[in-house]
Amino acid sequence: MTTHTDHLSTAAGSAAGSGESAADPRAARERLWDAVREGDEYAASEPVFAALDAGVDPETVLLDVIAPVQRKVGAEWAADRITVAQEHAATAINDRIIAALAHRVRGGERPGAGAGRVTVACVDGEWHALPARLLAEVLALRGWQVDFLGAQVPVPHLIAHLHRTGPCAVALSSSIATRLPTAHAAITACQAAGTPVLAGGAAFGPDGRYAYLLGADAWAPDARAAADRLGEGVLPPPGLWSARHPVDDLPHLAGQEYTMVSRAAPRLVGETMAGLEERFPAMRDYTERQRLHTAEDIAHIVDFLSTALYVDDEELFTGFLLWTAQILTARKVPAHSLRPALDLLAGRLKDFPRATRLLERARLALDAGPASDTSAPDTSAPDTSAPDTTAPDTTGHGKPE
Repeated sequence: MTTHTDHLSTAAGSAAGSGESAADPRAARERLWDAVREGDEYAASEPVFAALDAGVDPETVLLDVIAPVQRKVGAEWAADRITVAQEHAATAINDRIIAALAHRVRGGERPGAGAGRVTVACVDGEWHALPARLLAEVLALRGWQVDFLGAQVPVPHLIAHLHRTGPCAVALSSSIATRLPTAHAAITACQAAGTPVLAGGAAFGPDGRYAYLLGADAWAPDARAAADRLGEGVLPPPGLWSARHPVDDLPHLAGQEYTMVSRAAPRLVGETMAGLEERFPAMRDYTERQRLHTAEDIAHIVDFLSTALYVDDEELFTGFLLWTAQILTARKVPAHSLRPALDLLAGRLKDFPRATRLLERARLALDAGPASDTSAPDTSAPDTSAPDTTAPDTTGHGKPE
């Protein structure tokens, strides 16, 4: 019978026999990728701990070994080379390895508060906690006392935590752009509670454009930069900010288009589904699973349209549609299958000028053809640790031909 110890010994021997150096992050990445792709947690842990034993510092292991592998997991899913289940398994393995690394490096000791105390949290509705987890571990390695609150933290609970603990700052993470309105509420609430906010994650866009638009005190493209900025004291000290409303940062919200479109989202999805059935009678014979996927795809489109109205940026919506077209193409679903849904939405939103403009620009962009890169939405930017690896499941199941 082969034991887990035998497995690790064999893996280590194989690595040594091939001449790979445990201290080489590139070799460790390759071995980690092979293991997580196969769903083998024990094999995945071996190159990580071998790198530590060879003298590679833990921050390098986190950010130059584990984070790039997680990025590749997302790219391989987008290209339809691994399944959703494989992606989830790989992410879970990486998460457990990060926890094991942290316990090994700390040796059971709690990190001190020499650099100060910081809260790391994901925006409410944001389930992708691994990027924030990586940042939390990097900050702990640098001497911060870190309160890692995990995925989807409701704003009232976040504010209660801040009042109880009084951190120097909040590092707020979000990977999916549709969480931006919620992120805005979290940013303003944290600041009203006297705590500055460092934003990070793909949701905040290229160069942190949405982080600054929503009033965050700072933005960082990755975990190293985030830790550096906190260490350099670039954020204002905790204090009292005057309360402000979303319209104070985004005057266009006074036009109410975002509010009306977002509130009408369930009706828009239902009416678009009904319209597609009229155009494509074959949809009436779809299985329940196909109908569910179609409705989910339409709901993602409406959500991104609403978010683009919130931040008043057409690139966010067109970027999402082009990326979705790339995903569909990778799954051998014609990208033009998106067009009928956009046409139906345009008909139902004809009295909303900004929404109409966004839909028309998106249709023109689709007609021009998507780019070839399927690694991430065009509206994404590097987040506080690693790009989002589980973007909306627009796989095209149930898409009308």
